[in-house]
Amino acid sequence: MGLDPGLRRLALGTLLAAYPGPVPPDWAVDLLGEGLAGHTLFGTNIHDPAQVAATTAALRAGRPDVIVAIDEEGGDVTRLAHATGSPYPGNAALGAVDDVTLTRQVYAAIGAELAALGITVDLAPTVDVNTADENPVIGTRSFGADPARVAAHSAAAVAGLQSAGVAACAKHFPGHGATVADSHHELPTVDVPPAVLRERDLPPFAAVVDAGVRAIMTAHIRVPALTGDGPATFSRAVLVDLLRREYGFTGTVITDALEMKGAALAAGGVGPAAVRALAAGADLLCIGAKVDAGLVEQVVEEVVGAIQTGRLDRARVEEAAARAAALAAWRAGAVPTPTPDGLGYAAALRAVRVEGDVTGLTAPLVVQVHATSTIAEGRVPWGLGPHLAGAEEIRAVAGETAPEELRRLAGDRPIVLVGRHLHRLPGARELVEALAAAHPVTVVEMGWPGDWRPAGARAFVTTYGASHANGRAAAQVLGLTG
Repeated sequence: MGLDPGLRRLALGTLLAAYPGPVPPDWAVDLLGEGLAGHTLFGTNIHDPAQVAATTAALRAGRPDVIVAIDEEGGDVTRLAHATGSPYPGNAALGAVDDVTLTRQVYAAIGAELAALGITVDLAPTVDVNTADENPVIGTRSFGADPARVAAHSAAAVAGLQSAGVAACAKHFPGHGATVADSHHELPTVDVPPAVLRERDLPPFAAVVDAGVRAIMTAHIRVPALTGDGPATFSRAVLVDLLRREYGFTGTVITDALEMKGAALAAGGVGPAAVRALAAGADLLCIGAKVDAGLVEQVVEEVVGAIQTGRLDRARVEEAAARAAALAAWRAGAVPTPTPDGLGYAAALRAVRVEGDVTGLTAPLVVQVHATSTIAEGRVPWGLGPHLAGAEEIRAVAGETAPEELRRLAGDRPIVLVGRHLHRLPGARELVEALAAAHPVTVVEMGWPGDWRPAGARAFVTTYGASHANGRAAAQVLGLTG
């Protein structure tokens, strides 16, 4: 026997799927007509603006009120500009500038671009307070380590996005900034009492609720005092008692991707994770990036089966689907505001911080130290390369490239060494300090800077991000743009 049609449609109304490639396959459009809430677009779905506009039009043909979501944070996490890097600095740079009007302008510009392409929900901003320098997944995606500053900029970002008619989704509740593990690969633990969360991690969420944020995303993190052994995504104490009752949020709760190990391993698969998330109070379930029709149907079967056996209350799923539908129906009374030319590049330039002397860098050898990307970031180009005039650039691998070889290649030229998160990249500190001990070296940090400063370096330059805009700003400050 097939699934009960009403229950199947109800379950589909709580799901945010995805599909491969730049053209939506027939199943992705057909499922929208059958009740699927929407799709998330990833870098593999995006080639150019005209293609994205055609994509959203095709999805809207399947369901006029389709939710089309995207992770467009600016900075290091971009889908629209994944081939080149974002023309906007990310949150850490905006937090360093500390001009909430600028933050609102940048996010309004991002929102206007998304709205023009037919995208309705931005899975941004990241409002986590990055209190752990070793955090492998938040870092420059955060406005900073000070809760008050992060709260102010989070509210400004939400206001900017939603002024353009694009719903904002603040993430990751109740706060991913103190973790030292990546929830894409495991279940991180933040073992602190709720009082610490209220003081350190939750002020930005209170601020975005006050700012009218339309959606909030859950974190696949474990806070033992609240969540027990499971993640916050499966915790009614977090999603209902804390978020809704204490903080007064009435919008749509969206899960982080259920395919992530922090959720899927904890539940025994994406389908069981969907059931547990709905039971806990989530409304719209982001399945993930690697989705096909079979996986969607599997999740639907799990949800329908749980309703039929009484493991999941039908009224709870109806409530979730109604909140997802409300998000789909929301359109702000957008008042377009002109975006100043070069807004993102000017903002990135304001964020650059220089410690030391960066004069006299005529035709240096630029050494970019290889750094891996998180799943959230994806493989997006970064560095000074596209912006250099008259300077040679080479690649190096910390722990493999010998400092003597770099000195030999540089000869009489100074070295500009460019890296991301150098303080936590194995072998990077040793490489930089061995190089600086015998050669004039300027270090450009394009990740989260931490407290480490290389002994012997001529200068230490911090960009607070690795977007295209950040790279151009660093090259300009160093006098390397010609």
